Amino acid sequence: MNSRNWVRFFIHTLLLGGVITIFTGFAVQWEKYKPLFLDFDLLEIISITIWLLGVGFIFSVISQMGYFAYLTIHRFGLGFFRSLWNPVQLVVIAFVLFDFIYFRYKEFAGENESIWPYLLVALFLLLIGIVIAYLKTKQSDKHAFVPGLFFMVCVTIIEWVPVLRVNNHDWLYLMLYPLLICNAYQLLMLPKYIERSKVERPVIRKEQQMTVHK
Repeated sequence: MNSRNWVRFFIHTLLLGGVITIFTGFAVQWEKYKPLFLDFDLLEIISITIWLLGVGFIFSVISQMGYFAYLTIHRFGLGFFRSLWNPVQLVVIAFVLFDFIYFRYKEFAGENESIWPYLLVALFLLLIGIVIAYLKTKQSDKHAFVPGLFFMVCVTIIEWVPVLRVNNHDWLYLMLYPLLICNAYQLLMLPKYIERSKVERPVIRKEQQMTVHK
């Protein structure tokens, strides 16, 4: 991918994270922000919107760092494990989901609290991961399913760690949805940016040659 499309990819993912965080922020704390809209307190609404946009940019950058880290790990895994890399990823997914449920329940559950809320969040992540991984196979081939699922589940949980450690309900969902959407966008859209770069490369090379000959 050329530098021009890399910048486009970065900016589009950044803006996506910011916009999704704005909507998520107002939705998650609607009871808190509802009076502002009823009173049409425009300055306060704009102030909160700008703050949420900045937070969304941070979430987006975390998502992009996680994605490019995964691309490196994926290449290393293919080289080291070869044909066993997909089974290894499935085992890691199972361990990560088990730890995600068990350790959160052990750390944060109150007395006599059910494990179901912790289990349902993990199942939600798994379901979203399966859907995105399936779309990825439609885009490329069946071998992309396990890597896509690994990225959407394991890498999302790793990126989510800062608020998982705090376990604040509002922040959990404020960060989760932008991460999931940014991760899905990167996974599904990167090939299109790469193809665009291939198409643009001869044109850019021609422009560079014309500049040199002037």
